[in-house]
Amino acid sequence: MAKISPLQIYRLLPGTNCRECGETTCMAFASALIERKKIYEDCTQLKEKKYAEQREKLIELTTPPIKEVVIGAGEKTAAIGGEEVMYRHELTYFNPTAFFLDVHDEMSEKELNERLERIKKFNVTRIGQKLSLNGIAVRSKSNDAAKFGEAVLNVVEKCNLPLVICSLNPELLEVGLEIAAKKRPLIYAATKEKWNEVAKLALKYSCPVVASSPGDMQVLIDLVQNLLGKGIRDIVLDIGSYPKGEKFYEMTENLAMLRRLAIENEVKVLGFPILGVPCVIWMDEKEPVKGAMAEATFAAVQMLRFCDMLILHSLDIWALLPLLTLRQNIYSDPRVPVSVQAGLNTIGKPDENSPLLFTSNFALTYYTVAGDLESSKISCYVLVVDTGGLAVEASMAGSKLTAEGIKRALEETKASEKVKHKKLIIPGRAARISGEIEDATGWEVMVGPVDSSKIGAYLKEKWR
Repeated sequence: MAKISPLQIYRLLPGTNCRECGETTCMAFASALIERKKIYEDCTQLKEKKYAEQREKLIELTTPPIKEVVIGAGEKTAAIGGEEVMYRHELTYFNPTAFFLDVHDEMSEKELNERLERIKKFNVTRIGQKLSLNGIAVRSKSNDAAKFGEAVLNVVEKCNLPLVICSLNPELLEVGLEIAAKKRPLIYAATKEKWNEVAKLALKYSCPVVASSPGDMQVLIDLVQNLLGKGIRDIVLDIGSYPKGEKFYEMTENLAMLRRLAIENEVKVLGFPILGVPCVIWMDEKEPVKGAMAEATFAAVQMLRFCDMLILHSLDIWALLPLLTLRQNIYSDPRVPVSVQAGLNTIGKPDENSPLLFTSNFALTYYTVAGDLESSKISCYVLVVDTGGLAVEASMAGSKLTAEGIKRALEETKASEKVKHKKLIIPGRAARISGEIEDATGWEVMVGPVDSSKIGAYLKEKWR
């Protein structure tokens, strides 16, 4: 798919520069549409009858080749898909891969409740962002309608996260849907044998549905066409999850093929989000490949192969944290460095005698330095200099970190009013501009360690 230009969108806009959308010009609005900072409904003039044809063309032009499917209702939803490009460097990815954790109907009430609490409360903070889980997949393991209904009811009552109702038996699916219909769960799954019955349920309860055909691309295409023919528009694709052997290789090829056909070849019938089920590694009873690390590795492969949603089993932090970190990295905007706000921050309870350090506003640098300072238990001030979101060395090479910039930051934050001394501790990597900083600011410069993990020891030895 060719990348849309602002000019293509601009030609379909009224061109009056009325500013009612919040942008200064129609061209700025066109750029905001591409960046998804605005939606076409924000242009009030497009609602007029005379612009009906332009509006339809605009909708067609700006609709992503991968349809966005929303799971859930109300405050808690999970949006998956909605992507426009194969690779993030072409534009960016918008909807991070959703992580759903499984529960099943053979768990005891105590076990189920404990697992739900862990899922709800799970979150970690990394470079200033809270990373959490997105939803719960309720599996029918017993194939018993009463047990399955009880499990779904328990989940609905105890948790407000989005749900997936999982069974290959349409009768059990309906039991779960009757209980969870208001939450608009994802239905897993419409198969070659049962797609018609599942399609009726999707229409009856207005829920998105998974089209599942493990290992068979043609059958998957037929399933999607059948569901579209029934009027179902919110579909998720499942080409199968195989953790080992020849089928693993075929799976990775199929996942890439699904995304390539949809975006590069514009095959609309495949323009839907993709589901991966890494938790299958716990279910192979013949030759089990089990373990949280094995699941995490398999999940990483599926995420890198364009899966928009994963159903996981392990809640071990050491297995989930690498996946959350990988997701965060993939779904950050490659055009914009992850940064923090410049300014004067405090660690602990500093006073006028406390040390003053500076660092760049690259988020990873700042939070690493802040974490090491907090660990040292030394109260201090940290001057965060605006380096355009670049690390210390990169910002010096690009002239983003200069002595004049540090002088300006000291003046704007009124740092001299916070401390009675005029000593500034700089990162070891900025040592080569220490003289320039002293000349520009009039402050005494102390060169700190290159590795921020040694800041605590440095301050205890050098700071008086």
